[in-house]
Parts: sequence; C-alpha cells; structure tokens
Amino acid sequence: MIRIQTKPVRKDITVQVPGSKSYTHRLLIAAALSAGTCRIVNPLHSDDTLLTLSALRRMGISSEDRGSEMVVQGAKGKLAPCNDIIHLGNSGTSMRLLSGISILGRGDYLFTGSPRMCERPMQPLLDSLQQLGIQARAQKGNGCPPIIITGGPPAGRHTSVDCGVSSQYLSALLLAAPCLPRGLLISVSRGPVSRPYIDMTLDIMSLFGITAARKDYTHFEVPGGQTYRAGDHAVEPDCSQAGYFWAAAAVTGMRVKVQGVRPDSRQGDVGLAAVLAQMGCRVECEPDGIAVTGGDLKAIEVDMGHMPDMVPTLAVVAAFAQGTTTIRKVAHLRAKESDRLAAVSQQLGRMGIEAVCGPDELRVTGGLPQGAEIETYNDHRIAMSFAVAGLKTPGVVIADENCVNKSFPNYWAVFEELYQKG
Repeated sequence: MIRIQTKPVRKDITVQVPGSKSYTHRLLIAAALSAGTCRIVNPLHSDDTLLTLSALRRMGISSEDRGSEMVVQGAKGKLAPCNDIIHLGNSGTSMRLLSGISILGRGDYLFTGSPRMCERPMQPLLDSLQQLGIQARAQKGNGCPPIIITGGPPAGRHTSVDCGVSSQYLSALLLAAPCLPRGLLISVSRGPVSRPYIDMTLDIMSLFGITAARKDYTHFEVPGGQTYRAGDHAVEPDCSQAGYFWAAAAVTGMRVKVQGVRPDSRQGDVGLAAVLAQMGCRVECEPDGIAVTGGDLKAIEVDMGHMPDMVPTLAVVAAFAQGTTTIRKVAHLRAKESDRLAAVSQQLGRMGIEAVCGPDELRVTGGLPQGAEIETYNDHRIAMSFAVAGLKTPGVVIADENCVNKSFPNYWAVFEELYQKG
C-alpha cells in the first residue's frame, strides 16, 4: 500500500503521460494483419498491451519490442493455429479484440483470463460470430471467458451486435472484416456506448489503407479482400491518464498541463477537460498540450456514457465540489475491471462522502472528504483516481498500488512530480 502525501504542490507544472492504451492495442492488431513490417513509436508498455503483444506472437505474428518502439511483422490477414491457452489477465480490450480477429486463423482458439475477467461478458460478440456461421462459445455456458472460437472464413457476411455494454465487440468485428473474403455488413442492435472508440478503430483502419462505409453508429459495411498497408505509426499520449492530472489541478487549484494532448483527439476521455471547465476550472488548449487550472468547484449533471473510464476521476473531483453531481448513462461501468459504480460509491463512503448508485447513474454530494484506506479491487482506475483525493485530504492510503501497472506503470513517479521540491 502507499500513503498519499498531503503537502504543498507546485503552482504550475507540465507533465508527460505514456502513449494511449487504446491506440496501442489497435495499432498492434492492425500491424499484425498488415502485409509487411510496421513500426509503432511511443507504444504504451503496460500489463494489458504486453498481453496483446504476447498473444499475437502465439497467433503466429513476429514482433520485436525495442522500448521506444515496437516492430511488428504482419501476416497479411492470416493467423497461425494456436494449441496453447491464450491467457489475457484482466484485459478486456485484449479479450474482445483478439477473440474477434481469431476468426482469421485456423482451428480452435481458447481465450481465458483472471477470475474477474471470467466474470466479464463476452456473449454479445459470441452471438455475432455465431450469426456468421462461426463456432463461438463460452466454455462454461455463461457468456463469459473462457471462450472457444474456431477460426475459418464465415459462411455469412451479415451480422448484428449488441453494444450496450461495450463498443469493443463492434471494433473486433471491424478489425477482422477487411481480411475476410466477402467482408462484413454489421448492424448495431443496442448502443453503442463509448462511441469515440469506434471512431478511433475506423481511423486506425484508414491509416492502414482500409476503406469502410457507415451510417451513423447503426450500420457498417467493410468490403472484403482488403490488405492492411504496412507503415510507421506513432501513438499519441493517453487522455485517460491525462485526466488524473487535470483532476489534481481541479482539486488543489494548481495549473497542470499535459504535454502533447490535443483537443481533437479521437480519445473520448479528452472530453474530461471540458467537463472540469463546467465545474469551474479554467481550461487552456495550447499548441503543446491542454492545461487545467483549478477553481471554485460546483456540482453539475453530465452524461458520461462515451467516456466511462473517467467516471471514477470525475467522482473524486465531485467530492470536493459544492452540491450534488449527477453522472448519467454509466450502467456499463459495472462490467469493467471492477463494478466501478459500486467501488466508487463505497470508497467515497469510506471518506465520509455521500455517493449513491442508481441503475444508470452515480450521484456524489460534495463535502469535506476524510482520510481512509482505499480498496482498489485490483482496478487501476480506482487507485489512480483516489490518489488525487490525497493531495487535498490527509490520511488517504491506496491498497495494492501496483495495480496501476495495468495501464500506467510509472504513475506514481509522475504523480510525485506534482509536489514542490525540497
């Protein structure tokens, strides 16, 4: 565990966060499906992205991790058989995207993960694959990992997908589609939540020369027989990780700029800066990054359906705001690395803050948070979000601080930069 120090912070600071986890996953997969050698610069090195890289190797993709870049030798849309169990920890992104592209291989692929991963839903993707004539099932019949998918060209090309819990089911189908002989026609039956991540997937496919047509977020057509074009690509800074430092500014009144983050990023979580502006912070979009300066915080009502990963961060900021903040359209947070709605409300309760979960919302009434030991539930975002509270509230202790390795291994080192020196 780690005790967060409540001591003077710097008035004005610029921090760097690592490359985007979402971009790194998708670029690795697109590179693996390409027709040549791809170089991915500034990739995120974390538990989750390294699980994706390792799994791709098991599926026949050659790669080299050089630290500042990853070099991937694409297999032109074909994956090798894998007789081993592919273990993906608690990486939901790895599980959903890799199981989707496994239809480009041959034979059975068995995907499993941590105990929590084996509670997270996969049935919507399994249903979509079954509609295409692909054998796809949950080993225990409960719609969760372990799952078994049999690779091979699908009999059909039309399918529908329920994206009420995750948009990654759709992203998985989109990534695989151009490598199929006839492509795919996909309709979305519910949702999608987290829409910016669908845009991100399509943008990355476009970078690799893939064409696709869409009607809003309800219908997608990806022609078959396409080839991902090999090339070099850079990973932009992770806006989810930027959010913790913008939140630090909001809570303490300091000014924090996150270097390299752009307001036009496809990462939905860049929108947290605008939400903090509604709460009373000053936001400055500069050529080299986005800066947030804290102010007098007031409660707001906000739809966070398209940036759910920022809900724990926003909830911690709301604990210091005047009034009751209502965070809506976040039912899908119950299927994350933890039940995040329950986790956030329970840990805020430990700090003496009233936080109430509804079926689709979280209400946080600001006050004077008290120190507490925060249970992380092995969820990186709970750990990083509640650390921010400790900058203002003495006595905050984060249990299992190493869970941040899932997405931000050097989080505590960057967090330490917030303090005044000496």
